[in-house]
Amino acid sequence: MSGEDAAPAQQQNAVDQKQETKPAEEPKTEPPKTEPAPASGAAEAAASPAAATEKVPEEEAFTYRALVLTGYGGYDKVKLQVKKGKPTLKAGEIQVRVKACGLNFADLMARQGLYDRMPSPPVTPGMECSGVVEAVGEEVTDRKVGDKVMVLSRFGLWQEVVVVPASHTFLIPEGMSFEDAAALPVNYITAYMMLFDFGNLRPNQSILVHAAAGGVGIAATQLCKTVKDVTVFGTASASKHETISQGGVTHPIDYRTKDYVEEVRKISPKGLDIILDPLGGSDTHKAYNLLKPMGKLITYGTANMLAGQKKNLLAVAKNWYHQFSIHTLSLIQGNKSVCGFHLGYLEGEMELITQAMDSILDLYKQGKVKPHIDSTWHLEQVGDAMRKMQERNNIGKVILTTEPMPEEEKKEEPKKEDKKEEKKKDDKKKDDGKKKDDGKKEEKKDDKKKEEPKKEEKKEEEPKKEEAKKEEK
Repeated sequence: MSGEDAAPAQQQNAVDQKQETKPAEEPKTEPPKTEPAPASGAAEAAASPAAATEKVPEEEAFTYRALVLTGYGGYDKVKLQVKKGKPTLKAGEIQVRVKACGLNFADLMARQGLYDRMPSPPVTPGMECSGVVEAVGEEVTDRKVGDKVMVLSRFGLWQEVVVVPASHTFLIPEGMSFEDAAALPVNYITAYMMLFDFGNLRPNQSILVHAAAGGVGIAATQLCKTVKDVTVFGTASASKHETISQGGVTHPIDYRTKDYVEEVRKISPKGLDIILDPLGGSDTHKAYNLLKPMGKLITYGTANMLAGQKKNLLAVAKNWYHQFSIHTLSLIQGNKSVCGFHLGYLEGEMELITQAMDSILDLYKQGKVKPHIDSTWHLEQVGDAMRKMQERNNIGKVILTTEPMPEEEKKEEPKKEDKKEEKKKDDKKKDDGKKKDDGKKEEKKDDKKKEEPKKEEKKEEEPKKEEAKKEEK
């Protein structure tokens, strides 16, 4: 691990340590036993203990809220906590007052222990945020207090105050909101580097974008529109087709009701030039077979591993069992290429990332790209925000705001929970009612079954009775 790579972890530990250890009080000065000093000296002597006693409460009073992953599991494992103590700045670092944070699919995987670029709990998640510079460390020359910045890191950004290397920040352009700024770094850098650094996207090419209504999907579609006559196939549920079509997807495909491979083949029998694969498993095999000669498969995730709130071992095992593997000779004979992209492992390559971000910001200023914000949630609502994204109900970016939740909304939250509980009870009653009805039906069936042998016995007895009567006569 490089020094750059370890920086966020060191920062997290430093803050947590600061939180646990209160600053030691300065020793009180004993009054001089010799002859009295002049009035000015006495004033200074009196002032120094006062300053010392004032300094301690000021340090202790510095608090900020942070979301903390307390253990692997469901949505309730991410809790809002208060941290104490002012973070310490090292050379080259800056302190940022966070305004908005981005939620990414990797954060969902990290919650289940499926993302190896984040340390073990307890830890603060979050790979991107936006805010205002509050303090600047030594050797920082290109940032100043008051600058509005975007921040990119491996973890640790879902909190009100962060300390990061200045090189991991980017100045927010004039007119860009904090929400848009928090939505930009991870999704757009990922999409840009895949399409242009790996994909070498050119005019008249075709591309398949999975999860076209997600953050990376919308970013990739917008970037494709900056190149002439690019045909975009995009998978998404039917309810999202209108939005992604307006955003630039040429052929939307409902992956829930149709086989996307067949749909692509109908329109492009030879296959595609570029495929972006965030799914993994069997879908990677399908993607490779969909490439035309000189085509490029760029895989950047294993979303198929995520099934349900908690880690699903069956889904993980299934994904690994279907893991894509290929011999180099097959690549040569097929004239195809396979690339892997993971922004979390490029943290030591900030020069490359900065070049990509500069190009993205130029496109933003030209009005060619703009993040699509699905919804904004308070830190207190992080569970609902994660649920919305994991259930694939979002179109675009899900944002967390550090603005405190209004008291009225806090009061409404328990009511919503009560409604959910009432709905569960109603559903349970309905289920119980159905079970009772089913039970009654089963009882009736059993009664009928019992009656049938009796009827048969009666039928058998009737001929015997007739014969008996004949014999009597």
